[in-house]
Amino acid sequence: MYAIIATGGKQYKVAEGDIINVEKLGVEAGETVTFDQVLAVSSDGLKVGSDVAGATVTATVVKNGKARKVVVYKYKRKTGYHKKNGHRQQFTQVKIEKING
Repeated sequence: MYAIIATGGKQYKVAEGDIINVEKLGVEAGETVTFDQVLAVSSDGLKVGSDVAGATVTATVVKNGKARKVVVYKYKRKTGYHKKNGHRQQFTQVKIEKING
């Protein structure tokens, strides 16, 4: 059984017991979060649209953290222009507990 959920502008295919990294949710570790934006559920057959209107996915927050640094380097030749910048995206790691659908 799996479900496709949408959170943080991205879509994830999840099953019970999966551990995934999603965009930062602002929830502390150990708390429970419910994803109600479920796009599809597959148990016996694939259900989409109005068939999954009341479906939810329950997950527990494992930890909050930062991803690896991405280095952004801008350079223009012959002018002496260069700029180095970095970014570390924050994420929330969740464990999928139950798919209700």
